[in-house]
Amino acid sequence: MIINRYLIRELSRPLIAILGILVALFGSYTAAGFLSDAVNGLLPAGAIAELIGLKLLISLEVLIPAALYASVLLAFARLSGESEFAAMYSIRMTPGTLVRAVLTLSGGLAAIVAVLSLVVRPLAYQTLHAVSDRAATLLDIDAMEAGSFYVAEDGGRVIFLGHRPGRGTAARDVFVRIRHADRTEIVHARLANELRTKTLARGADIYLTDAHIYEIDRSHGRPDQVVEAQGLVVSPNPGHGTVRGYSAVAAGTWRLAGSDADADVAELQWRLSTPISTLLLGLLAIPLSRATPRQGRSSRLGRAILVYFGYYLLCTSARTWVQHGAIGRFPGIWWAPALLALLCAATLYPHRLGLAFRRRNA
Repeated sequence: MIINRYLIRELSRPLIAILGILVALFGSYTAAGFLSDAVNGLLPAGAIAELIGLKLLISLEVLIPAALYASVLLAFARLSGESEFAAMYSIRMTPGTLVRAVLTLSGGLAAIVAVLSLVVRPLAYQTLHAVSDRAATLLDIDAMEAGSFYVAEDGGRVIFLGHRPGRGTAARDVFVRIRHADRTEIVHARLANELRTKTLARGADIYLTDAHIYEIDRSHGRPDQVVEAQGLVVSPNPGHGTVRGYSAVAAGTWRLAGSDADADVAELQWRLSTPISTLLLGLLAIPLSRATPRQGRSSRLGRAILVYFGYYLLCTSARTWVQHGAIGRFPGIWWAPALLALLCAATLYPHRLGLAFRRRNA
């Protein structure tokens, strides 16, 4: 029990550090795209933190197995290089002790990944779609520059600023087109100033000076209108967002279980495979951490990295094939975890597999 707790503690330290690094790297990569849209005025700054948090929450089902795999590999390589394993074997520690320690940690993490994949992930995707759809309908007027057309993702609004000295200043010769369900509004104003009051739910209103509003009816129910105003407050953003269609990644697990659609089957199998992959990757890192006297650390790490990315590529490819109906529900994506399980057995217990093979041949 003392050795088991010691091994789990030695595995947990690099696990926390590696997971933190992976989360930071993924968060930075995700933030770069969102910040680019925010700088260009296509995304409200208030939505960035929420979108990044949701993306990180979704990514944990992949980052946790990767961190576990790397932590087992590095921790056991260090213990072996510092002859701690030799000391443990001298007091009759068996290889099964290493497997049990990794199974204890991997089993707990696999349970967390299962909850993330089956429950948290679809809820996070639902919230992400709702926030991104809402954010896509809002334009950050304060970040816009003169000379460019700014079009919302849904195409409902187009804004053009003729002249503007700099960010946060009044704009001249402003053109705004707002498309409604039954009519189109075209607004031209001599000056435009963004009002201070701004919320993520509605965005910011604009005060227009010397404005001309042209209402063009598309339902042919009333004549077109022209309105002139010395001062007018308008909102270039609608009060509601677009409605996204059905998405398998945002569907509940029970709904996927009752569906025969290829995309739903692939998504369900992916969710069920992530905790299995977590457990198997932790076990596979045990034999991959071993090294012969002539084998360098770089070659060992290179081999382990190739194995991990090869397995991840197989899983994602199998998922895509199932989504497009290239392969059936069975084997679906299960052949990839089955290959990983076979590799784990072959590397953890090569002598037992060889003996069983010889007995069958005899």
